[in-house]
Amino acid sequence: MSSDAAPREQDILDALKKVEDPDLHKDIVSLNFVKDLKIDGGVVSFTIELTTPACPVKKEMEQWAREAVLAVPGVRDVRITMSAAVTRGAAGEGKQSVPGVKNLVAVGSGKGGVGKSTVTVNLAVALAQTGAAVGVLDADIYGPNVPLMMGIEGRPRAIGDRIQTLSNYGVRVMSMGFLTDRDDQPLIWRGPMLHSVIQQFIRQVDWGELDYLLVDLPPGTGDVQLSLTQTVPLMGAVIVSTPQDVALQDARKAISMFRQVRVEILGIVENMSYFQCPKCGERTHIFSHGGGAATASRYGVPFLGEVPLDVALREGGDAGKPVTALAPDSTAAEVFRGIARQVAAQVSIANAHNVGVVIE
Repeated sequence: MSSDAAPREQDILDALKKVEDPDLHKDIVSLNFVKDLKIDGGVVSFTIELTTPACPVKKEMEQWAREAVLAVPGVRDVRITMSAAVTRGAAGEGKQSVPGVKNLVAVGSGKGGVGKSTVTVNLAVALAQTGAAVGVLDADIYGPNVPLMMGIEGRPRAIGDRIQTLSNYGVRVMSMGFLTDRDDQPLIWRGPMLHSVIQQFIRQVDWGELDYLLVDLPPGTGDVQLSLTQTVPLMGAVIVSTPQDVALQDARKAISMFRQVRVEILGIVENMSYFQCPKCGERTHIFSHGGGAATASRYGVPFLGEVPLDVALREGGDAGKPVTALAPDSTAAEVFRGIARQVAAQVSIANAHNVGVVIE
């Protein structure tokens, strides 16, 4: 729609108030997403600054904004720049924030063998691929698999009193696996020693400026989980399970543990959800099916997605090439990208509910 008269700024803002963030349930003007609004004759330009580069409706919001502004009399063209500034989680009473880290997200499970580390590294790489600054803390002290899965070797160095992370695929990583002499060397430690090393990894590592620091937890609800939840401002947790009843029973215990220490449950991932035949495309539910979604519904938390059994997923983990990087066009990689978008959205929602939308 066009007219000889140039549109006014207020007309543009009124039009953009019709565009609502479907996750935060407010319009983009009230959320202060609209930046650098300029009107040059009939040409309107502005930036929409979202709360995460992994926003699942990024393209839709751009289109909604374009259509809304084009409907204003006098507008001939609309030029929109999409950007993002990730919101910061609240530190919480009695908990000291980690310098430079906006959001600490735990990835946990009630039991071992459900693919929690696989989910963590692929989620991290998928978030990094959107342009977010991402780190992984491998807090599974007894079984630190993240270095192998991320294809990282070597020892971290120190600059002053700060330990430097090692990186691959755009993700910063710290793990006990970097510090042991052999990959088969066991660690026989009691609780106080675990607490000490976790605090060192949190407080004495130079994480830089991160939007998301994913913490790959050991299985269960033991010393490491308690140490983190009591002293570190975890803004949320992702629970990983397989569809079978024994895994879901333990996943429910993990949900209850996080809720008792007032950590937001960002959602449940069902790993090994199905096997899809590469020849005929038929799905086989080897470990049952639907338990993750049912558990999410029962506890009133988001269901983030179903990760298939995939040869490329296993090969990538063994070779240090996460499937999101090794086979980006695969079904598994696309699933992880979808989960990453959902996790990022849930972080933004939780931050908005807890402290309002704080963008830095």
